[in-house]
Amino acid sequence: MSGGLLASPEPLARRYDLALVDLDGVAYRGHDPIPHAAQSLAGARTAGMRLVFVTNNASREPASVAEQLSGLDIPTTAEEVMTAAQAAAALLRTRLEPGARVLVVGGAGLVTAVREAGFEVVDRADDEPVAVAQGFHPEVGWKQLAEAAYAVRGGAWHVASNLDLSLPTEQGFAPGNGALVGAVQAATGVAPDSAGKPTPAMYRLAVERAGATAPLVIGDRLDTDLAGARAGGYPGLHVLTGVSTARDAVLAEPGLRPDYVGEDLRSLHEAHPAPEPRADGWWVCGDSAARVEDSQVRLDVRGSATVDTVRVVAAAAWESADAGRPVDPDGVPELPVGRH
Repeated sequence: MSGGLLASPEPLARRYDLALVDLDGVAYRGHDPIPHAAQSLAGARTAGMRLVFVTNNASREPASVAEQLSGLDIPTTAEEVMTAAQAAAALLRTRLEPGARVLVVGGAGLVTAVREAGFEVVDRADDEPVAVAQGFHPEVGWKQLAEAAYAVRGGAWHVASNLDLSLPTEQGFAPGNGALVGAVQAATGVAPDSAGKPTPAMYRLAVERAGATAPLVIGDRLDTDLAGARAGGYPGLHVLTGVSTARDAVLAEPGLRPDYVGEDLRSLHEAHPAPEPRADGWWVCGDSAARVEDSQVRLDVRGSATVDTVRVVAAAAWESADAGRPVDPDGVPELPVGRH
């Protein structure tokens, strides 16, 4: 390991036997495909890497997600999808007996997952549920949130599929499940338990289901995908096609840092060199070099910025921060790599 990044002389699709792939920002953006995603994932399968798509979205059933992916030229079965709804149902099983009543706030994916876990689904606090399972659905409104608040106030266990505050759409970022969960929490004063990323529960379920020995997490968000990878002890690839930018990675706290950085999913088929430190304080990778001086990042790049540039800036910034000399965010140069 150099500068906190891992080196892989061989393509990641050959080094790891399972890819735990996030959806929005990695495989697609809203209803639109992300360039190179379909071809790169097909090539990964050809190289022997299995795929499981792991999403914090709990509103849809796995078959629906698989159908969308297949329509984007990423052939997928329902068994290759792991949703936060399934993780929430698994979390409920750790405390509740089969047949227990659960008030579900969310879409069909969460309703199905809770029922398949052996619980009775209800939609009113008057039904005396012992738990509330809450996941995102665009039609969730005040009435459902109020019923959840009444139940939680009455002692029901509040389980959220995830706590993402924002949700990427074609128009930009909209309120996510975390924002809706926050309304219930504000009304009750009770903090919920969460089953989705950044907790590693879904990753562990997916790895167990696949019987994998060398999984790799792939995501675009440091605070969910990559934080979950760190929490679960899995190596993580940050692709620069979604929410978190290269600059975000450079400034990331240790628990959010990726092990690999790639411009997009083509990076599954590339070697990943790690930056190397020089005696004069510079970190070097390819045609890029960086060091930290007086909390400012100094950069020396021959040609245009590349992923190697991101690697050396991250290595220099992380080393400095870990030594108690954090980089001034205003001292990090623009890194025009990837599509943000």
